[in-house]
Amino acid sequence: MSRTPLKRRRHAYRVLSALALLPLAAGAVTACKSNDSSSQQAAASPSATSSASPGVGQSVGSKLYMLPHDGHRLAFYVTRGSGRTIVLDSGGGEDASYWKDLVPKLHAATGATVITYDRAGMGKSDVVPGAWKAESAAGDLESGLEQLGVTRDVTLVSHSEAGEVASYFAEENPRVLSGAVLVDADLPQFFTDEEITRVVAASRSQVEAAKKDPDKPANRQLISTAENYLPAHRAYHKVGWPDSVPVTVIVSEKTPFDGSPVDAQRWRDAAASFVNAGPDRTLVTAKGSSHDVPKDRPALVLKEVEDMVAAAPR
Repeated sequence: MSRTPLKRRRHAYRVLSALALLPLAAGAVTACKSNDSSSQQAAASPSATSSASPGVGQSVGSKLYMLPHDGHRLAFYVTRGSGRTIVLDSGGGEDASYWKDLVPKLHAATGATVITYDRAGMGKSDVVPGAWKAESAAGDLESGLEQLGVTRDVTLVSHSEAGEVASYFAEENPRVLSGAVLVDADLPQFFTDEEITRVVAASRSQVEAAKKDPDKPANRQLISTAENYLPAHRAYHKVGWPDSVPVTVIVSEKTPFDGSPVDAQRWRDAAASFVNAGPDRTLVTAKGSSHDVPKDRPALVLKEVEDMVAAAPR
């Protein structure tokens, strides 16, 4: 592991992550682009339905809550702990099951409540028609956490496309977060007009192929993300991260662009630029890892999340 402090599966999400990165053709992009402890133990709202039996998106010991927001329902999976809360958000084309191996390890190591969830259209969560919007996804997350009674002391862990959700969530809810770990995440600095244009131009064939099987969740997300990709990411390029929220950025050594040295360097440069843009930001390189850092280097992700939880004020 290379750690540099600055200023104090898989196929589905690889296709999704920067359009959730909309893959560029050969030689370019291939990426996916105040409560007490009892309330932190994920007390469900009266309107929520729950199940104690593990399902597809659940880890052993977690509980499923189907929570309503803005006309649709979202699946949240809660492994109860005490005090602090860790929220894990998966990349494009993935649901909560992506984290099933890491959840029990985080719970055992920190004693915290650990929450995963299915974003709209994935897993057990309802499909929301129309273009995908990171701001709306951030609103879904905010609503779900509020209904679970989780309104502070949250460490947010976001992989790939979920970095966009994290940025909007942090911008609107800085007091909810005690820290964040962004794992090879889509960061605003990457989405220059030049890079957005490259992604859109080179992704057309993948989008057209996805339209032949639009009911497949990964294809559905790719299509909905493509609908307003250019304006959405021009807007995302301007999003800032609040100085009050400490953040660790883990960047993979191979990046999502292993076949394109130019794009890979831009990805690394964006991570460094993000970290250098504010206080309490740390850059970590996952040596030898592909974009799939939580699977390739789970011990590294576990350590960085543990460190972020431990560093939070008590």
